[in-house]
Amino acid sequence: MFDKCTLKVCPRGPLVTDNNTGEILCASCGLVLIEKIDSIGPESRSFDVESFNDKSRTGAKSSLAVHDMGLATSIGLQDKDAAGHLLSGYMKNTFNRLRIWDNRSKSKGNDSNLRQAFTLLDTIKSQLSLPDNVVEETAYIYRKAVAMKLTRGRGISSILYAALYAACRKTSTPRTLRDIAKAGNVRKGDLATAYRTMVKSLELRLDPFDPVEFVTKVCSIIKVNEITRRHALDLLLRAEDKGFSTGKNPMSLVAAAVYLATCIHNEKKTQIEIAKACGVSNVSVRNLARQFREKLDFE
Repeated sequence: MFDKCTLKVCPRGPLVTDNNTGEILCASCGLVLIEKIDSIGPESRSFDVESFNDKSRTGAKSSLAVHDMGLATSIGLQDKDAAGHLLSGYMKNTFNRLRIWDNRSKSKGNDSNLRQAFTLLDTIKSQLSLPDNVVEETAYIYRKAVAMKLTRGRGISSILYAALYAACRKTSTPRTLRDIAKAGNVRKGDLATAYRTMVKSLELRLDPFDPVEFVTKVCSIIKVNEITRRHALDLLLRAEDKGFSTGKNPMSLVAAAVYLATCIHNEKKTQIEIAKACGVSNVSVRNLARQFREKLDFE
């Protein structure tokens, strides 16, 4: 790419870019060097979906969370050619047959399965406030499950939500089985069974959740001070350093650490209240709190 005019009679002044006309010209002699350039500016301002679609220079992005990945084509209903002229009777019949076969081709295979599954995924995305990377990972895992025919004889919702939980584990997004089961209106036992089947069939290698990721969520539910939250985090980190947290339920560890932190800072929170926020039993909180005192040696 040149940065000056190449004419011998020109003193080779700097180049000027005219964004309105899409031209690059020489500032000294006025020679137009490039007539059309690609626009790199932002899209036109829009405040709703309709105006964005009208003003957008590009189509929608491709996504695994769409049944056809956003790459589908459609035959318009207007029987007109590119110049706006009406088609002849023969061409109208031809395009009618093409529309019929186009619709039939889109209904084959697992298309209806993916349509229903990704509609559920879009609904639960807003309920659990899931980021886009989790949604894309869920769609990827679910497509693999469909390819392995894991949905046969099982509910679409249970396999989809199991894929969602696996995606949360893979991306370290703190969402528990109880949270997903409650948002998806399915039984936790059915979801756990589908998850175990998926992990075994797809040979997934997923790391357990880090209990530290759930502390902020639990503390915001029971409404404790910032110093209490930080003390609970410190207790969990100390437990991890000593190997005390290995093999234990992350939510039970969080509940015990938060309970001890509230006791130390004189916040009136009961074991039952904290256990309910964590989705565990108060017996687990009491037993783990006693083990925390024994292993970490503090009053």
